[in-house]
Amino acid sequence: MKLSKFKFKLPEELIAQYPTQNRDESRLLVFNRKTGEIEHKMFKDVLDYFEDKDVFVFNDTKVFPARLYGNKEKTGAKIEVFLLRELNQELKLWDVLVDPARKIRIGNKLYFGDDDSLVAEVIDNTTSRGRTLRFLFNGTHEEFKETLFSIGEAPLPRYISRLVEEEDEVRYQSIFAKNEGAVVAPAASLHFSRELMKRMEIKGVEFAFLTIHSGLGNFREIDVEDLTKHKMDSEEMNVPEEVVNIVNNAKNANHKVCAVGTSVLKAMESTVSTNGRLKPYSGWTNKFIFPPYEFSVPTNLITNFHTPYSTLLMATAAFGGYDEIMNAYQVAIKEKYRFGAYGDAMLII
Repeated sequence: MKLSKFKFKLPEELIAQYPTQNRDESRLLVFNRKTGEIEHKMFKDVLDYFEDKDVFVFNDTKVFPARLYGNKEKTGAKIEVFLLRELNQELKLWDVLVDPARKIRIGNKLYFGDDDSLVAEVIDNTTSRGRTLRFLFNGTHEEFKETLFSIGEAPLPRYISRLVEEEDEVRYQSIFAKNEGAVVAPAASLHFSRELMKRMEIKGVEFAFLTIHSGLGNFREIDVEDLTKHKMDSEEMNVPEEVVNIVNNAKNANHKVCAVGTSVLKAMESTVSTNGRLKPYSGWTNKFIFPPYEFSVPTNLITNFHTPYSTLLMATAAFGGYDEIMNAYQVAIKEKYRFGAYGDAMLII
């Protein structure tokens, strides 16, 4: 499978800059793999396609305010720092990206906050853009995190070209976000409102929550034509025993298992036993799913509309069929569906 096969023309005005007013009132394109039929619905209609004892598997990762703006010592040059993950709690070491990278050297100090209340020192150059920062802070880890996150802002994807607003702190997060660690929101989960989940519960639909901390690798440009040569960044994940039992019981009873988002698809397919059932797992995954691919666990997928060449589009095409998904995307563009994290959704049945 070649990278160039995932090229399509996406009109810029279809990239959603804001979410819909209500989470469950975005649009929903429903694609039936058996009949090839495409329906146009509202997201809250998703319930019509599921029955008692069907299972929805969600990613309960929590996005943290990863984008910080600071100043370099002496020159005062403005530097953007993107927090990737905490490396050492005690030493306050963080793996970060800096921009512009060429201006930052080992030993440089960076100042953050209105009153330069937070200082960090560059202690390592890990990649061309990546750095390790040591934050200099006297206080508990909780106080440090509180200070750090009060300075940071929601890490909206680059294709959202406006400034971050207060509402983004809530809307670029699912209502069930619990385990902190992601810098990319699980976009498919953003459509679920409390009202919709209550209606699902009443209908007898079961919920299972796993955790996979989506990283910037999801947006990293692929620079090889042959997709088998692309290496995905590793992401931390946890599939607890409880999730395994819910999903496997549903599979054994021939109920539907719906993956909410490509991150859930990746997590489930990263921990499948030889008999096609889930098993508990806590660790890392760098699984890259692209067509053709044989899925073992999920029977359905809910996912947003993704940008050209993205690994998220490739995973969607692997699930729905390459030709069928690329055709559905042309329909979506013609019908002016909104793309990206704040855009509309697709249900593959």
